[in-house]
Amino acid sequence: MSKNILIIEDDPDIANLVRLQMQDLHCQADVVHDGLEGLNTFKEGCYDLIILDIMLPGMDGLDVCKSIRQTESYVPILMLTARSSELDRVLGLELGADDYLSKPFSVLELVARVKALFRRVDAMQEQHEQQSDEDNPILEVGPIQINQKARTVTVNGDDIVLTAREFDLLTWFAQHPGQVFTRSQLLDSVWGYGHDGYEHTVNSHINRLRAKIERNPAKPDYILTAWGVGYKFMDTRSHE
Repeated sequence: MSKNILIIEDDPDIANLVRLQMQDLHCQADVVHDGLEGLNTFKEGCYDLIILDIMLPGMDGLDVCKSIRQTESYVPILMLTARSSELDRVLGLELGADDYLSKPFSVLELVARVKALFRRVDAMQEQHEQQSDEDNPILEVGPIQINQKARTVTVNGDDIVLTAREFDLLTWFAQHPGQVFTRSQLLDSVWGYGHDGYEHTVNSHINRLRAKIERNPAKPDYILTAWGVGYKFMDTRSHE
């Protein structure tokens, strides 16, 4: 598989178990036992996946996740949580984690989750590589311009900084103008598998996205609420 993985886990036994499993997948695995050190290691290296515990010395995993998602580079994050810590799982997903695994976990499930994340990222990269200039990678909706290849967004010519998940969500909406999506449908399409029951994280991302692209987030022009159903993106074709 030949991937570079950063494991941020303060329990030596768990960290070693995860490292050995990743090496069995022919991945290079670095282990760090402190949150702040893990964040610095991420910034200095180049990784294809981060396996991140929540309870860490130095800086907890939620803050590490938030800090990583504020950087320009995207890397999938698999969070390790205590089985009883539902709030941590919710916060992790809202902060940009791609998936979570509850402790204690089985080795088979760990490997399955890692492989699934790699498949998802590889599929996204393949899709981007297949796009040609003729495919018109630029989506324009009013003053919003989305460059699907460069993964950049401008509003009225001003650069807008979005997290990877916010970008994917905005792009999905812009690709399907006027179509109403339930929260569950958005989770399946944008977040992928494993997020059933976390529809409220869609609300949080939409609120943050509105705050970045709308003139008045309280009265949005583009990301509209379909009351009792979900959300839709304004269909500019109906206004032409």
